[in-house]
Amino acid sequence: MWDVAAEGWVDFVRTGKDYFRESLNNPATFRLIGSVKGKNVLDLACGEGYNTRILARKGAKVIGVDHSKRLIDLAEAEERKEQLGIRYYRIDATCLRGISDGFFDLVTCFMALQDIEDYEGAVAEVARVLKQDGRFVFSIPHPCFEKLVVNGVRVNAAERYFEKIKYPIEWNMERLRKHFRTVSFHRTLTDYSLALARSGFFISRLVEPRPTREAVRKHPQLRDELTRPQSIIFESIKRGTNR
Repeated sequence: MWDVAAEGWVDFVRTGKDYFRESLNNPATFRLIGSVKGKNVLDLACGEGYNTRILARKGAKVIGVDHSKRLIDLAEAEERKEQLGIRYYRIDATCLRGISDGFFDLVTCFMALQDIEDYEGAVAEVARVLKQDGRFVFSIPHPCFEKLVVNGVRVNAAERYFEKIKYPIEWNMERLRKHFRTVSFHRTLTDYSLALARSGFFISRLVEPRPTREAVRKHPQLRDELTRPQSIIFESIKRGTNR
């Protein structure tokens, strides 16, 4: 699906149409991440590399991985233009073959873990490739406030919160040059926290981003996010063996 969606996604991301990223989720996530200068960073499910490039511009030594060949091709094409030193690989998030144990200081996953069916396998691989006391920072749509599609009917996540639901997302907004469809997976906050705990992480911080008033003036569509969170960001730390 993401190979098919790639062209539409690139236009959406690179032309400023993804205002939830630009005005809500990225500012909050990068504040939580803090300085990455000189750090070894893995950007998991990096897509076409938009946020991977931000990490590299901030001084990180970055590897980006994604399952979509087309998205990785597009990321590599951009790297050839800007030459930030990013290495990209087409790898499944649940089997990071070729990446050594305990190599990274930080693993990021921007609004993508919800699209990975075997999220527990992905979290286990993140734990494997992180250094002791390394951080895993990821953002997901807030499970309490997702808009789900169940049997063709749009429902609020709160009505089916405790169910595990695979559902389609129709990317058909007017601002998109090309429409496409992807699939996502609704899980509870408990599901994510248990997956982290099983792989040796403890959750150090949670952030539920809110837009600034300036962002809402620029993008009135963000108004609802003043009163309820669209997303949630986890910061988790790989525990040392002596703890």
